Amino acid sequence: MALASICFTIAAYTLVYSGLFTPHVHAHPAYGCANETTINGVTFPALIEATTEDLITGLESKLFTSVDLVNAYIARIHEMNSTLHMVTELNPDALSIAAELDAERSNGTNRGPLHGIPILIKNNIATADKMNNTAGSYALLGAKVPRDSTIAAKLRKAGAVILGKTNLSQWANYRSTNTSNGWSAQGGQTYAAYYPGQDPSGSSSGSGVSSSLGLALAALGTETDGSIVSPSENNNLIGIKPTVGLTSRSLVIPISQHQDTVGPMARTVKDAAYLLQAIAGKDVHDNYTSAIPFDSLPDYVASCNFSALAGKRIGVPRNDIYEVNNVTFPIIDAFNTALKVLEAAGATIVDPTNYTAWDAFFSSTSETCVLDTDFVSDLKSYLDQLIYNPTGVETLADVRAFTHSFGAEDYPDRNTAEWDRALNVTFNNTSPEFWDCYQRDLYLGGTGGLLGALKNYSLDVIVIPTFFSSSISAIIGAPVVTVPLGSYPPNTTVVTNKRGDLNATAPNIPFGISFAGAKWSEADLIGYAYAFEQRTKVRDTIQPYIKPTTELSDVVAKRKAR
Repeated sequence: MALASICFTIAAYTLVYSGLFTPHVHAHPAYGCANETTINGVTFPALIEATTEDLITGLESKLFTSVDLVNAYIARIHEMNSTLHMVTELNPDALSIAAELDAERSNGTNRGPLHGIPILIKNNIATADKMNNTAGSYALLGAKVPRDSTIAAKLRKAGAVILGKTNLSQWANYRSTNTSNGWSAQGGQTYAAYYPGQDPSGSSSGSGVSSSLGLALAALGTETDGSIVSPSENNNLIGIKPTVGLTSRSLVIPISQHQDTVGPMARTVKDAAYLLQAIAGKDVHDNYTSAIPFDSLPDYVASCNFSALAGKRIGVPRNDIYEVNNVTFPIIDAFNTALKVLEAAGATIVDPTNYTAWDAFFSSTSETCVLDTDFVSDLKSYLDQLIYNPTGVETLADVRAFTHSFGAEDYPDRNTAEWDRALNVTFNNTSPEFWDCYQRDLYLGGTGGLLGALKNYSLDVIVIPTFFSSSISAIIGAPVVTVPLGSYPPNTTVVTNKRGDLNATAPNIPFGISFAGAKWSEADLIGYAYAFEQRTKVRDTIQPYIKPTTELSDVVAKRKAR
């Protein structure tokens, strides 16, 4: 196996010269000088960088098969999992599913761009197969659902191979006030790959690490407030947090029907767009999807337009960009430089476009009220749908009792304070008290927040460091797309998380920039994100300290040698 030469682009050098990014020699197939592997002069895409279109081309040309892809990705997962703990479970049927999809392709059947391509999904998205769906808790180990989640069913219909389940912050980070991102009782502690002991962020921690290292084409995460965009930025990825209701939540273990959403985490904007195209759409099992305002989905892949920023008005909410414990200086500096990239691409930067109710939002407890109250109700609704429930948990109170009594759940070292608070709420999510909280959120994120800024300044989009991006959009169910922006410099002081068991800030840890808009604006946001990505090409200037070595060429060579 021979490695092709690697190179930089003029665009990357321009950004390095500007002081925005630190160079690490690495290339990307989309940049015209790929880091590839070969067999006897035949080129294979390197899996840490392979795009949807790379894999489609290889499958169509019979360079490799879906079975080869599954074998290669499984080998890469085995290389990494004992160190980074990002995958909790592999699909035991993945190889047979891949073989069936290979046979379909040979017979002239093509289900679409994801036909035969492995995807990993977060361990709170149910599958009616041999895999578990536990949110990382032994309370749900062995439980069975009546059917695939709609998301899983859509992936299968699109021809994707569901390769396995990724670890997450237990219960999607809605259990403890003293736990760590990426820890679950079932999956252990996930670590990210850009600094030893790195905090992967949460709650879609395993999805972020897996996608970043090329352990599948891409992965799915879920977000209530930050759980796609934050692990995407910490793992040097594009993350699309869709409008609440664009993607079904049916048989996804919930926190809040008002804020939960499912979205892609991928290495390129176009890869994320391909995956969003496959999973979006109306679903009779999730009435929020009935609010989708179009009969046919936008073409999210076609939205990847290099000229998308031309003529757009982009707002900067400066009162939502502030110094946090001396760790955000590099982020803010890189963000300010990135504004010049947007301006050079033809956008008008309107700075500042402050949120008028920011102070009230910052001190508000309305979101906590909404999430606590929804969680009690929505978790019970999920548990009621189980057709086999070996632990017998039926309510949040039951889950708390199980967690307190089952040693592997690590209680009381990791508390259940989130649940304790939720169970003390004296009203439910159909009560006037709940409605007051929710309406307050809609004002703080709407007229007094993001939607007000869009209207008041005649903006097309808000741009903001991903570090600050999630909550305003979360409380109104609006979309966000994050793109790699840079990484912490070599002289960064290492700062741990509150538990002291993960490195939260350290040299080389990535961070991102987010495009945030009104509901159902994903197509526009994808366009802006793509235009920024193609001008900066940041992702591959930031190298993981550890990565798998197995490549497609190894698997194909081994198969042909038999």
